[in-house]
Amino acid sequence: MNTKKLAASMIAVATIMTGCSPATASPSATPSPTASASIPAQPTPTPTPAPLTADSFNASFSAMAALTPIATAGSGVVDMILPDVTTSPRYSAFDTPSLTHAFTAAGYASSDFNLQNATGTTKTQVAIAQADIAAGAKVLVVDPIDAATGKKIQTLAQAASIPVISYDRAILQGTNTYFVGFNNEDIGKLIGQGFKDCVTAWAISSPKVFTLDGDNTDQAAVDLAKGYNSVVWGQQVAQVASGTTNDAGMTLVGEQIVPGSVAATGRSIFELWRSSHPEINATIEPNDGLAGAVIATLKTAGIQPKKVPTVGQDASLAGLEFVLEGYQCGSVYKPIYLEAQAAVALATYLRAGEVPPATLVNGSTTDPSNASITEPAVFVKPAWVTSATMEATVVTDGAVKASDLCADVGADICAAAGIK
Repeated sequence: MNTKKLAASMIAVATIMTGCSPATASPSATPSPTASASIPAQPTPTPTPAPLTADSFNASFSAMAALTPIATAGSGVVDMILPDVTTSPRYSAFDTPSLTHAFTAAGYASSDFNLQNATGTTKTQVAIAQADIAAGAKVLVVDPIDAATGKKIQTLAQAASIPVISYDRAILQGTNTYFVGFNNEDIGKLIGQGFKDCVTAWAISSPKVFTLDGDNTDQAAVDLAKGYNSVVWGQQVAQVASGTTNDAGMTLVGEQIVPGSVAATGRSIFELWRSSHPEINATIEPNDGLAGAVIATLKTAGIQPKKVPTVGQDASLAGLEFVLEGYQCGSVYKPIYLEAQAAVALATYLRAGEVPPATLVNGSTTDPSNASITEPAVFVKPAWVTSATMEATVVTDGAVKASDLCADVGADICAAAGIK
């Protein structure tokens, strides 16, 4: 071999070997004997989000974002059928926008959910359900117009293996049915505690109590009565015997059911009781309508504010005005935006074929005609509203307009309650 070529080859090999050799570490870079330089760094664990509960929901709808991965994993349409647009303005004014917001915040596309209204007709509600089932609904959410309609829809859905969520009114039928709404016994307890607090605040001496109960064929009315009777009289029953007393010095003069919970009927009943028992100076009612019936009688008789307590629920405009005027102690407010978010959360798990977490499904409701039939439920919390809390609750939430309240009761009364 040519001597010059051989030398060049040897120089090239030496150069390659030098390039492949590891660099010599400087003394300062030498790891200590205890260092774990040979063990790769471990990634920082991703914090596990807190489980979604029935108390997670709020006015900002912020909890719904946690459902996006589950909504993405699911498929098909969630169909929801509201009952009407006439018996209450809530369905158009509050439920529909709240449900739309909840679905969107959870990551649903507009084609993944369908909100419909039966406009108060039972046949229409069943027909909508039949059409949804035929179109392949993945989950059916129904606020039934009445119990019979709810059961008919549930039967149709179960035959098609579609889970049902009864919204606001329990259906109580089938093996794959859930309830989302408010616990009526809890509402009753808020009414009862609000009544007791008011009797003290208004300094009612030796309270002689009369109670107007809702229709006893309505399970909601029965549960409400169990709630307020448990707090006021220590008896979790639908009706308490006349003459019953409690440790607060109260005596029950009488208690009467109002057929159909009709306010006009309630007023007639109260007028008869008051004429024969003029000592009545405190009353319990399960809703604002019946409270208003009692207040109408008291006003006609010239009774001044904060003399005879009344209570209710629904946080209606009229009821809240009576609260501000001092004729009604308070009213139970049921935030619809909480109910809407709970329904969407539950539907999202069912749509993805997942078992809803126990932290979300926080209770059960029972069939009034058969105690062995129970239904898993998601109960969201109502709130007791007084003049002191009205601005921070119903006004802030937009459930009522401050302008509407103040136009009727006067700007000075609104200002005193901090309503603006």
